Amino acid sequence: MTTFSVALAARWPTPARALLVEADPSGGDVGTRFSLESAPGLVSVAVAARRSDDPALLWQHAQSLPGGLPVVAAPADADRARAALSALADPTTGAGVLRTAASAPESVVIVDCGRIDAGSPAMPIVRAADAMVLLTRAHADDLAHLARRLPAIGRWTAHPAMLLVGEGYSTAEVARELGVLPLGRVPDDPHGAAVLCGRPSTLRWGRSGPAHSALGQVAHRVAKVLIAEQAPPPALPRQAPADNQPMPVLRAVAGVHGVPGVPASPVSANGLRLAPAPLPPNPENTSRGGQAS
Repeated sequence: MTTFSVALAARWPTPARALLVEADPSGGDVGTRFSLESAPGLVSVAVAARRSDDPALLWQHAQSLPGGLPVVAAPADADRARAALSALADPTTGAGVLRTAASAPESVVIVDCGRIDAGSPAMPIVRAADAMVLLTRAHADDLAHLARRLPAIGRWTAHPAMLLVGEGYSTAEVARELGVLPLGRVPDDPHGAAVLCGRPSTLRWGRSGPAHSALGQVAHRVAKVLIAEQAPPPALPRQAPADNQPMPVLRAVAGVHGVPGVPASPVSANGLRLAPAPLPPNPENTSRGGQAS
């Protein structure tokens, strides 16, 4: 979701410098939304990466959005976007350009990979990333498709996370049915989305626009969670990680309808973050039928 990618990069906590890279194989939207020049961008990066390994290369091919956020925009044409991504994935030419930029001190690179699947030319970027945030809507059909992909998604990256978008099943229902715990939910925020898409809005960009919108606030919280998860562990005795807990079986709780189409089978332990196991019933709250008062 390009709009959330812009929000995440715009609201990334300081002092890190955030840069947005549009790597959607179906073609980019940012350039059209903000009337950017056709170059520099993803295509020029792919060409320059063949002859340079400069850590600043990615920044040199960025343009600025109205709020000052640097972005490497993809061409709107899908064929040109896929060609550029294929060049960046070539280990003899462009591989490592994004990784090098992201590894620089006080720098973070947010990459919008669009709809991802195993055959996407953006897959090498996903596999090399420090973390992957998967956005999904929370309706029955969306969750049914996602449930079948979770084992594969868990093999794409060591640090996957999931965000729900818009209306639909609650976070608790999704956690119970998929066996994974979403980071949260991206709200329906038309005013916040408008300013992040270059459309007229009651908000203005700067730091006040995204910062004061519901969408920007969620993006900021997600960024802080991602930063915390990448921090080195404390040098203290550690308890067994949550990932060692048994993976709950996908099932409906009595009295609550399950998500149609979601298979009633365990999710691979390599999938997204585990949802907490349901608490056992409290005996003290169990009714004692037939007992006289």
